[in-house]
Amino acid sequence: MKNITIPADVPKKKITAYNNGYEKATGGSGRLMLFAGDQKVEHLNKDFYGKEIAPDDANPEHLFKVAGAANIGVFATQMGLIARYGNQYSQIPYLVKLNAKTNIVPVDIKAPLSQLWFDVDDVISFRQHSGLNILGIGYTIYLGSEYEHIMLREAAQSIYKAHQQGMIAVLWIYPKGKYIKDEHDQHLIAGAAGVAATLGADFVKLKVPYTDGKFDAKLLKEVTEAAGNTGVLCEGGVKAEEKAFLQELYDQIHSGGTRGNGTGRNIHQRPFDEAVKMANAIYAITVEGKSVEQVWKTYFD
Repeated sequence: MKNITIPADVPKKKITAYNNGYEKATGGSGRLMLFAGDQKVEHLNKDFYGKEIAPDDANPEHLFKVAGAANIGVFATQMGLIARYGNQYSQIPYLVKLNAKTNIVPVDIKAPLSQLWFDVDDVISFRQHSGLNILGIGYTIYLGSEYEHIMLREAAQSIYKAHQQGMIAVLWIYPKGKYIKDEHDQHLIAGAAGVAATLGADFVKLKVPYTDGKFDAKLLKEVTEAAGNTGVLCEGGVKAEEKAFLQELYDQIHSGGTRGNGTGRNIHQRPFDEAVKMANAIYAITVEGKSVEQVWKTYFD
């Protein structure tokens, strides 16, 4: 397994558990392929029903079918949804999202606040009595919100408690609020990456930096340097053409220095067979270090 930094807040008796969970989640590569399935709350049904979205996606079990059949690092979603389907899909490596909010109230009307639904102790209890393969926890922070202090405190405490139990911790940090002019600003995203490091996160899922609305992998250098030894995951964004998406992912890792990805819509909005194929291709690039040409020949030609 690639050398990793053991956080100092992981007790000695939990180092083996932390190492094992980290290795399972990253396939021994140090890079994380996170299949994001938390949008049932965040985006309501907009991401799961409509034009250009496969009919398969209307049923939440589609997420579990894909996660169970494909190569993934972790499947991230809320604990309640895991409880509904976990017994049928016990082989999936899970990451429990601790907080969530809907997008009904616009951020320019009210500053976003997403507080804990469950704490880490609840996750530990759930893991023990269910026997499910829960490797870590996740938490979303809306940096720039007037309520950021609440989310920062909850995130810090959740990461500490997760590490105390030998679990990995992933943050979603999205600057939002009336003072945020450009969510894709390179310096702002780098600032968010630095916040993730100060909170002790193992990985942080961030927006992709753009210049004039276009992606340039070089912009990620500032972001990944600001994150230190916290791994940067770029969000997958809206559904895109397969080869273009995979090429951007490859460039993020090999030119930008990211250590994985957090992809939802570009996987689950496709029919089952295509979704599994796309997830496998993303995993091959992220974890196995394959080129776009190699995965294209394997999964799409």
